[in-house]
Amino acid sequence: METQKNKNGKKGIVVLLVAAIMAFIYFFTGFFVVQPIGAIPEGVTIWYFRKNINLPFISSPDGIMLEKEGHVNLLGRAIVLSSVMDSLEGKRICNLPYQKWMYKISTKGQEFEK
Repeated sequence: METQKNKNGKKGIVVLLVAAIMAFIYFFTGFFVVQPIGAIPEGVTIWYFRKNINLPFISSPDGIMLEKEGHVNLLGRAIVLSSVMDSLEGKRICNLPYQKWMYKISTKGQEFEK
């Protein structure tokens, strides 16, 4: 029969392991969200390694435009998308379906025309 001390010890190890995995994901990876547009009609969420990439944990072309320019336009969106996609070359972990809630985090709750 396991003692209460052993059960608590195992729970503590599990909690520590989960916290370490979450910290790794937050500090060493990121998500780049592309809302559905003509070139990508379904949209996409790219999970990638953030080494040498200066982007927030969750970002999008529109979020980057808002932060740098204060507004979003089609030309700027295309330029940011192209630049970031080049930067993500070789760092992509996987493509995930478009996540609207992540897009809204990246734009501080705003939505823009597709």
